Amino acid sequence: MNRQLTPRHLALVASVISALWLAGCAGPGAVPGQLSEAKTERSAAGAAPRTSNAATAREYRRDAARHIYDANKSRVYSGQLPPMLYAIGTLQVNLDAGGKVVSLHWMRAPKHAPEVIAEIERMVLKAAPFPAAPRLGAVTWTDTWLWDKSGRFQLDTLTEGQQQGD
Repeated sequence: MNRQLTPRHLALVASVISALWLAGCAGPGAVPGQLSEAKTERSAAGAAPRTSNAATAREYRRDAARHIYDANKSRVYSGQLPPMLYAIGTLQVNLDAGGKVVSLHWMRAPKHAPEVIAEIERMVLKAAPFPAAPRLGAVTWTDTWLWDKSGRFQLDTLTEGQQQGD
């Protein structure tokens, strides 16, 4: 029998190899499935964050984004972002009922900028715990990070927009 590998078979093999490679990259103490070895630290504010009254994950986005901004005030890009950004990534953060980061999952990682991936992960983990959401319990917060070449960022949830290019 002469069977040829189809593109679907090749994609499956590539995804299995990729998953095995990433699993081998996670060091002890790393959040499962992540590309960096950032460790959870105490919240930048030093105290427990306020509680969220959000009833849906979509409503929770604003509270989580505000929490990131408060913990990283000097890193937030003020005003409209330039027309060309250095990196854009969409990160899903799974939180337990107390706001502790359980896991991170890149839905769209800026693979051309691994230093940005690592820095965003560090910022998220350092900002933990996030506001607890008693109406939701555990919650998944998804947001898009808009990263300027200066190392400053905005989150899509709180963005001030982007300048138009010529």
